[in-house]
Amino acid sequence: MKLNFLFRSATAKIIAINVAIFILFTIISLFISPEKLINFLALQPISIINGQKLWTILTSMFIHASFFHLFVNMFSLYFIGNFVEKIIGKKRFIIFYILSGIFAGIFWAILSGYFAEFHPILSNILGSPYIPGVGASGALFGLVGILAVLTPKSKVYLIAGPLIAIILESIIAAIFNQNGLSDIAPYSSIMSLLSIVLTIYFMIAIFSMFSFDPKFRKIALPIELSMWVLPIIAIIPLIIVSIFIDLPIGNMAHLGGLIVGLTYAYYLRKKYPKRTKMLSRMFR
Repeated sequence: MKLNFLFRSATAKIIAINVAIFILFTIISLFISPEKLINFLALQPISIINGQKLWTILTSMFIHASFFHLFVNMFSLYFIGNFVEKIIGKKRFIIFYILSGIFAGIFWAILSGYFAEFHPILSNILGSPYIPGVGASGALFGLVGILAVLTPKSKVYLIAGPLIAIILESIIAAIFNQNGLSDIAPYSSIMSLLSIVLTIYFMIAIFSMFSFDPKFRKIALPIELSMWVLPIIAIIPLIIVSIFIDLPIGNMAHLGGLIVGLTYAYYLRKKYPKRTKMLSRMFR
């Protein structure tokens, strides 16, 4: 009975599926090369453009590169997903989640596959067509798009600390690579240590948001925003930074998911004007 209660929502079921797949992937990778598994399940834009491995448009949104990657996405999905699910219902939520993830992958594949090789800056912004991508963030941004339209004035916290840490790590890695230091033992050890330190910080920053001590919460550098501002802050600055640095973030998949969410939310506003206006008033 207790387990049924925990997994009653569609959001909880999707989280459970992602966690189960991550555990299964980890077990299988003990016997099969993780690179082969990623190559088989992750979305690679050039393959999609060539009509190959089309199943990865779906499988990639349930695969995560690391425990931290999984944790951040599922942490976000728990809060955002439950909110959206209560607004649009279980069936619509599941269908929308899957479709927004699929569209996000296709959107990224088209932009990267056709345009990224025209210029190195475009490759940074759109993502290399040869590098595989995984994760649920495209679908997550679809959910954010719904809330940005239906509850634009509701308040949400952007945890800026981890984002800044990712950018700093990418800058240091880029400097090492440009100077040919990445393969030299002392510098590779520094990068490994930095990665461990940042991962620890990420975990502390996220858990600090549950603290009743406002001083401890400041570790995460939380920024309170209106919901309509969140996707702008979460996408535009990273696109600008990626002009100069190759970030390990799928900005175009995020943008694709957001477009689907905004479109669907505007459709709901037209079809159910009274309900959506009432909802918007509730979350001021």
